[in-house]
Amino acid sequence: MSDYIIRATAANSQIRAFAAVTTDVVETARKAHNTSPVATAALGRLLTGGAMMGVMMKGDKDILTLQIHAGGPLQGITVTADSKGNVKGYVGNPNVCIPANSKGKLDVAGAVGVGFMNIIKDMGLKEPYMGQVALQTSEIADDLTYYFATSEQVPSAVGLGVLMNKDNTVRQAGGFIVQLMPFAEESVIAKLEENVQKITSVTNLLEEGHTPESLLEKVLEGFDIEINDRMDTKFYCNCSKERVEKALISIGRKELNELIQEGKEVEMNCHFCNTNYVFSVEELKEILRSCKAR
Repeated sequence: MSDYIIRATAANSQIRAFAAVTTDVVETARKAHNTSPVATAALGRLLTGGAMMGVMMKGDKDILTLQIHAGGPLQGITVTADSKGNVKGYVGNPNVCIPANSKGKLDVAGAVGVGFMNIIKDMGLKEPYMGQVALQTSEIADDLTYYFATSEQVPSAVGLGVLMNKDNTVRQAGGFIVQLMPFAEESVIAKLEENVQKITSVTNLLEEGHTPESLLEKVLEGFDIEINDRMDTKFYCNCSKERVEKALISIGRKELNELIQEGKEVEMNCHFCNTNYVFSVEELKEILRSCKAR
């Protein structure tokens, strides 16, 4: 089953909701970065949250970036998403291995550590919007819930989960974001809070075979739900040799010349998808010539 996100409203538009299955997204990221199980879980949660937050944006060229800067052995996470369901990301230390937490689960909070999260929305304006919040639990879903409440003043419930197989591949990944509109009635708020408290584990629900639609039915039990949109989501990096070449041009002629003098090919790596691009000495000379021609 390919991954997808649904967008819905409920309770006469007093609630807006998003749900996603992202198993393939997270497995693609795991393969690209060869992440350990706890690194996969942390990155997978932020990829899932980022993918849903990305489709909240309206413009075709809008870009969302989530950056976690924290003191744990994971050494931070960066995720970028667009409004079309494309998402990519990486962790600082993909090999992190730490003991399970007190519940016997992957210790995402311990791997992430204490720190803060930046939320950057580039919507084609002069300046991108930037919010920053301190990490509350470093479990990621709670931290996004806190961001929505404090930076966007939108009461929200965020649930995210990644379940691993014994061979360290991704078994399940997905999540939901449910938000109350400013005009939500007290009875709606109370019922939603009651429903959310019953959801103990997103991964358990996914293991039971829940789809994004039935995930929302569970979270929004007792409300009329209207599904407005369904879109595919995938791990997608738009890097290319041409883009990397532009990065080489930006380092300047003097540095390019020094690389050429060394007489060795240069390897450049894309952080997001871990693809390596190799430039021969001849290609470097060609790039230098094109710099001089400008």
